[in-house]
Amino acid sequence: MAATIEKKDNNIVVLTMEATQEEFAAAVQKSFQKNKNRFQIPGFRKGKAPFQMVKKYYGEGALYDDAIDFVINQAYGEAISEHNLEVVSRPELDILEIGEDKGMKYTLTVTVKPEVKLGRYEGVEAPYHYHEPSQDDVDSEVERIRDRHSRMVSVEDRAVADGDIVTIDYEGFVDGVAFQGGKAEGHDLTIGSNSFIPGFEEQLLGHSIDESFPITVQFPDEYHSEELKGKEATFQIKIHAIKVKELPEVDDEFVKDISEFDTLEEYKKDLLDKKIEQAKARADAEFQNSVVQVICDNAEVDVPDCMIDTEADEMVREQSMRMQQQGIELSQYLQYIGQTKDDFKNTMKASAKTRVIGNLVIEAAGKAMDIQVTDEDIDQEIENIAKQYNIPKEDLAARIASNDGFLRESIMGRKTVEALTASAKKVDAHCDHDHGHEESAPKKKTAKTAKKKAEDTEA
Repeated sequence: MAATIEKKDNNIVVLTMEATQEEFAAAVQKSFQKNKNRFQIPGFRKGKAPFQMVKKYYGEGALYDDAIDFVINQAYGEAISEHNLEVVSRPELDILEIGEDKGMKYTLTVTVKPEVKLGRYEGVEAPYHYHEPSQDDVDSEVERIRDRHSRMVSVEDRAVADGDIVTIDYEGFVDGVAFQGGKAEGHDLTIGSNSFIPGFEEQLLGHSIDESFPITVQFPDEYHSEELKGKEATFQIKIHAIKVKELPEVDDEFVKDISEFDTLEEYKKDLLDKKIEQAKARADAEFQNSVVQVICDNAEVDVPDCMIDTEADEMVREQSMRMQQQGIELSQYLQYIGQTKDDFKNTMKASAKTRVIGNLVIEAAGKAMDIQVTDEDIDQEIENIAKQYNIPKEDLAARIASNDGFLRESIMGRKTVEALTASAKKVDAHCDHDHGHEESAPKKKTAKTAKKKAEDTEA
């Protein structure tokens, strides 16, 4: 079943293949053996009718679906291997000729991974920006920590003031009719937070505990609810409590309570050291992304739509998993924002294309630089994943022993990016360079991804 290939535009390849009369007849017989128990013919017990009788009674075509699959499944794999094709789409079948007395002639149309024409990839220039953390940054962090350790103190001898936290009941009405979502009991609201519609919080100022009163507000014209946009509403309010935030004194005793340090000076020095480390890591990551973007800009690659579509599907799946970890279902979120899953996927297309280009270019650069993945690299990666997920290294190694390609691909990409970044030259980010290329880096195949792949392999 030798295949001839025809390369067309847009990375399309057409495989023309043929099964002989004898090969197709054998596939039809195999299909008969698989399906004979579903044929019912008068005078025969179910599954006992002979082949020729089934053909006569049902027609030869009744056996073709599985016969076609039997022919194609083996021949397709052999053709892909023979012509060294990297297929990135499902094959599209077109049967040109079929029959027990003819054999089967057909074409399979596939999209293959595009060729990447690399431009300059070693020693490129990319913007680097490192912001040195200051003592002011440390002081701001201390204030945030101080705020987290604050406590609420009830106030009973005065009216509501700016900055207070008030506990209220409220119910909203438009034209005298209560509206959905406009009622709550025991709600804590910080005055000045601007978390409610304009004018709501200000009208609570000066009122006291146990006081009930109405306020009138105007919903903004751009309000998310169509029924309430631009409408005037009246809210009935009752104040149950007034509280203020009491902040702890920032001193050595405070530091001893919240950390392993004995003095405020030691604690601030540790915070500064950590901020410097984080700032350097952030600058290095941005530089790495910028390097990848420059190399992608220097390269030429025509990305097939099917690869972008597949990557967008993966990005939707990733987003769904992240939301589930936060207790949110993607379907609920889409309903809230008024989008279908297809709408949401379309918003991912541009980022998906950038991600695909990054992966293709890095793969090509890795081959050009002869980056190698050693058995030691694989062993170390398995050990890292096993530690991260607290599973025996031997168990993980056994799961992926026969299918470690995804792991090698992940390591190959990482080593390539590291090598490209090491050869790149840092340029002052204050020059006219755009260094915000977070979406340009290839999708990072994390330990979590590797663990899932291993589980899929085991299954």
